[in-house]
Amino acid sequence: MKSSRILAVGIAATVALTAAVHAADTTNYPQRPIRLVMPNAPGSSNDTLARLVAVKLGEALGQQIVIDNRAGAGGIVGMEIGKNAAPDGYTLVGASTAAMSIAPHIHSKLPYDPIKDYEYISMFGVTPNVLVVNPTLPPKSVKEFVDWAKAKGSGLNMASAGAGAQSHLTGAALMVAAGITSTHVPYKGGGASVAAVVANESQWTITPAPAVMSLVRSGRLRALGQSLPQRTPLLADMPSVGETVKGFKYSGWNGLLAPKGTPKPILNKVREALIKATASPDLREQFANQGAIIQTSTPDEFRELVRQEIREIAPVVKAAGLKVE
Repeated sequence: MKSSRILAVGIAATVALTAAVHAADTTNYPQRPIRLVMPNAPGSSNDTLARLVAVKLGEALGQQIVIDNRAGAGGIVGMEIGKNAAPDGYTLVGASTAAMSIAPHIHSKLPYDPIKDYEYISMFGVTPNVLVVNPTLPPKSVKEFVDWAKAKGSGLNMASAGAGAQSHLTGAALMVAAGITSTHVPYKGGGASVAAVVANESQWTITPAPAVMSLVRSGRLRALGQSLPQRTPLLADMPSVGETVKGFKYSGWNGLLAPKGTPKPILNKVREALIKATASPDLREQFANQGAIIQTSTPDEFRELVRQEIREIAPVVKAAGLKVE
């Protein structure tokens, strides 16, 4: 009986000590650099914006944010790594439309549940897609592009960042809406797909603005239109694709997640730091230069956005006949 009491006391003391250490960890968080798992390749839209955010977020938290690119399968590889990471606040996940809203429709055995398997922190950006072509090619407007693509048929290549990527869905949806046909060529990441259009290996892509705007400004790509429903000063009053292809409007978003079970005090601290970081005039200017819009949210708003988008994307995927290749 005495030994049982001693054991019980020992267990209680261990539990109390563990709870105290855990509380101390959350109070003093962060005490070392934080890994940001990036389910996209370097040079992609999500990677570009996350790197800009990471600098300011690290300053706000007082620790470096280290980008860990884990591209593959349209973001699925990185999302699974993020899901399985220790829920201690030292791993965050840079989420975007492809792996969260598109992947559930084109993968029968997704290794994560976008709604249930993560702690939602906040959105940090909205990214319109930009339709670009190699500048040596004839089209100088969306209408000219549609007419040219109809004439060329499957002889044109449409580049994407990979099967199931945002650029894949957006390009497929544009082909359906405009009544054109091109050969889909999936590349390993946004950077590679854009480079293929620069090299005229593929003739066009419609991809998140941050992946192409510097190349548009340097004359290495020609921008024809963007996917917001209206024009915006952020994209130099670039025409909306919807002005020509009626009803077309597909843009993406970027946000921060954490592994399920990450303590709420840590999640709150990261979100507060993110709000502070995104209020920086410097960061807002950097986003504007990329053609992106800073937008934050509550965790519940962010989760509901993804839940609603999963529902809304379903008919688009079906209409586009989108399949993993």
